Amino acid sequence: QVQLVESGGGLAQAGGSLRLSCAASGSIFSINVMGWYRQAPGKQRELVATIASGGSTNYADAVKGRFTISRDNAKNTVYLQMNSLKPEDTAVYYCNLNFRYGAQYTYWGQGTQVTVSS
Repeated sequence: QVQLVESGGGLAQAGGSLRLSCAASGSIFSINVMGWYRQAPGKQRELVATIASGGSTNYADAVKGRFTISRDNAKNTVYLQMNSLKPEDTAVYYCNLNFRYGAQYTYWGQGTQVTVSS
């Protein structure tokens, strides 16, 4: 079984920074995509950023230039460095892991709250 454990959420002021981490454990295929999604109250879950095991990245327009996703393949860990935070970044942030090994496998973390005050 695969587990994703997130850490690093919390409270920040507008213009501040936070760093999220997500460590994956279990039976994970080495070729995979890890990423971060977020869900604000009353809104649907949305993509924030993803990074493939080969290093290619994808960002939502809303966070481009402010957030940076990175990973340590040896540790099966993904990071999200969030700079220049805005109140609209307030949401629960979820770690995601996707890989195909015959079937498609998708896993989610439990979520970590990020609150940005104005």
